[in-house]
Amino acid sequence: MSRYSEILTTYWGYHSFRSVQEEIITSVCEGRDTLGLMPTGGGKSITFQVSALAMEGICIVVTPLIALMKDQVSNLRKKGIKAAAVYTGMTFDEIVVALDNCILGNYKFLYISPERLASELFQVKLKQMNVCLLTVDESHCISQWGYDFRPSYLQIALVREILPRVPVLALTATATEEVIGDIQQKLSFPQENVIRTSYFRENLAYKVFHVEAKRQLLHRMLQETHGSVIIYVRNRRKTREIAELLREEGESATYYHAGLTNAEKDLRQKEWHEGKIRIIVCTNAFGMGIDKPDVRLVVHLDLPDSIEAYFQEAGRAGRDGLPAVSAILCSKNDLVQLKKRVADNFPSRQFIREVYDALCNFLQVAEGDGCGNMFEFNIAKFVALFHLPLLQTYHALKILGQAGYLELTDEQDNGSRVFFTLEREELYHLRYLESKLDELIHVLLRSYSGLFSDYTYINEELLCQKMSMTQQELYASLISLSQARILNYVPRKKTPYILFRERRMDSKYLIISQEVYEVRKQRYEQRIQSMLHYVTSDDTCRSRILLNYFGEETAKACDICDVCLQKRRKEISAPLILLQNEIQEKLAEAPLFISQLVAILSRPSEETLPVIRQMLDSGLLFMENGCLFPAKEIK
Repeated sequence: MSRYSEILTTYWGYHSFRSVQEEIITSVCEGRDTLGLMPTGGGKSITFQVSALAMEGICIVVTPLIALMKDQVSNLRKKGIKAAAVYTGMTFDEIVVALDNCILGNYKFLYISPERLASELFQVKLKQMNVCLLTVDESHCISQWGYDFRPSYLQIALVREILPRVPVLALTATATEEVIGDIQQKLSFPQENVIRTSYFRENLAYKVFHVEAKRQLLHRMLQETHGSVIIYVRNRRKTREIAELLREEGESATYYHAGLTNAEKDLRQKEWHEGKIRIIVCTNAFGMGIDKPDVRLVVHLDLPDSIEAYFQEAGRAGRDGLPAVSAILCSKNDLVQLKKRVADNFPSRQFIREVYDALCNFLQVAEGDGCGNMFEFNIAKFVALFHLPLLQTYHALKILGQAGYLELTDEQDNGSRVFFTLEREELYHLRYLESKLDELIHVLLRSYSGLFSDYTYINEELLCQKMSMTQQELYASLISLSQARILNYVPRKKTPYILFRERRMDSKYLIISQEVYEVRKQRYEQRIQSMLHYVTSDDTCRSRILLNYFGEETAKACDICDVCLQKRRKEISAPLILLQNEIQEKLAEAPLFISQLVAILSRPSEETLPVIRQMLDSGLLFMENGCLFPAKEIK
């Protein structure tokens, strides 16, 4: 058994690697920069986790998925492996402690969000770490030609300069040939080194249904499906509405989107994962890092705007290798709306400048200031104050990010925090305090340390249990203590951040280059057209269309998608039509008894008798006095 296999067995309990996992691990451990292409659910995390455990030092993992990094850090710690994470929303002290632990604490993994890479603190601390591997997860985000380009990923080049001799492992589940080349160029691979496995999923049937009455078809599909189900929609409101409708129909369903609290997300994901809830209705916020093997059906009620996004979401079905279906329910209006997304994603340059000016005023950033500053940002409040359309404003901010002026991070969940403003001795001399408030103070002091020196994150659910309070009662009590100036209470809130990468300037000097605007707009239109081709094609295997898009030109037909099944039905029916025509022609000459007809037909009786019965049942033939007569001509 190789040392890689020993690590796999020791920590994960598996006795063999899947697909190209060991090939990727071997390449990285031999010091070669490597790009690993594996489908969703293919076990990408195993490749860098086993590699790092086989090497001396710590592995830096760059990923935009904060929920995923928290989940992986938790799982690694449960296995006795030291891991830490640094991401937007953490306090300065929390970041310093995490980075110092990685320098001095024999940690094996540091997960970090890409926007943190450029900070001076991180770069100073990084130079003191013994780094053995740099892993870039979701590496398609570094390519400006990818469907989910994130400018912050370009900061990885700075890390490579600091760690010139450390091998890089780039991982992705969705990359076209052009993106594959761009990833390696952006990460400064000395030579091309791509290890891939086919994206072909022999157990997954891709289907497209062109229907206007989606609810009726969805109901029938759910009735016919035994197992877990994911239903994707485009907005948060629809997740709740669809889940409620399904529950009214007697289904076990819940919903999931980025606007839920972490506790709500964790509970719903856990109940679905454990099979307590069968159906989860969600936006694309759900699914990253989710490895539930027995998903039998994935349904898209709204059209994704790219093959890459669809392929990743569809691939969450049937990871156990058993038959599964990924279906798109598509109406005529969906096709029209998909084409309109181009205008929403690429508002005019003038509008982009207006958004930039409004943003700087909103955040009170003076001309010449702002570079390197990060601000909490409530986009709903922003668009309401300046009377801006939400969707176009969001994409205007994204374009400003691609142009290098600022970065809009994903929405982060900042937990509730408490800091005592009174000294410990002063607390003991408080008088006329309600008993519940007094008890809460004592519970806080027993449960947390450091409350007098800095803000400390608290677990409100746990406090509610200890105090036998509802969430609302606890909130009111903490507000009362805050108003009494006993402590400062910062409630949990979800917010994105704006990071300024350049000083504020007069908007007329903003440079939105052709590469950032026209070229990206053209490529987005091409992705839209590829998605439209996929859903409107009725003569090419669905799986083959998807695989060809990702460069697998020799992909074979799957034989289980709706197009392949329709072709098979036509192939089966062609001989049947010929036999029916032959029967009609013989009977047109003269009525015949069944035995006479079977004797003169070109096919054996075991083939002709079932066809004659079927023609009688369907009214194509009729019988009188034992003789067969044609009812009408077969077309």
